[in-house]
Amino acid sequence: MRKESKNHQGAVEVDGIIHEFLVGDKYHPLSEKIYAKLDELTKKMKVAGYIPTTDYVLFDIEEEEKEHFLGCYCEKLAIAFGLIRTPPTTVIRVAKNLRVCGDCHMAIKLISSITGREITLRDNNRFHCFSEGSCLCNDYWCISNGKFNITSCF
Repeated sequence: MRKESKNHQGAVEVDGIIHEFLVGDKYHPLSEKIYAKLDELTKKMKVAGYIPTTDYVLFDIEEEEKEHFLGCYCEKLAIAFGLIRTPPTTVIRVAKNLRVCGDCHMAIKLISSITGREITLRDNNRFHCFSEGSCLCNDYWCISNGKFNITSCF
C-alpha cells in the first residue's frame, strides 16, 4: 500500500478516472508499461538532442542517479500513462501540485513533438500548453531577470 502524500503529485484523467502519480511511483497496475513507454520516449528524445538537466535534482547523488531520478518525475509518469491509454488524437491533460521544473518542461516539449500529441499541464503557477515541440508560455516561467531560474520539482 502506498503511503499517502500531498507532495509531488501529478494526475491525469483517462476514461473518467483520475490516475495519480508520485515521483518514482511504481504502485500503478500499469507501471511496467508506463516505464517502458518512458524508456522509449527518452531514447527518442536523446536522438532529438535532449540532455537531462540534472541541476534540477538537488540531492547529493551521482549524475547517473540524478538522470534516472529526472526520468520518473510524476508529470512524466502521468503523460506516459496518458499516451498508452488514450487514442492518438486525444489531448493529454495533466495537473501537478508543484511548479514544473525546467527539465520536465523541455522534455514535455520534445514529447509533444515526437508523439504529435497536444499536452496541457497545469502546475501551481500556470497552464502550459505543449504542441509540436513548443509551449505557449514561451519558456517565460524559467527566465528571471535574464538568468536561468532553477526551480526544483522537489
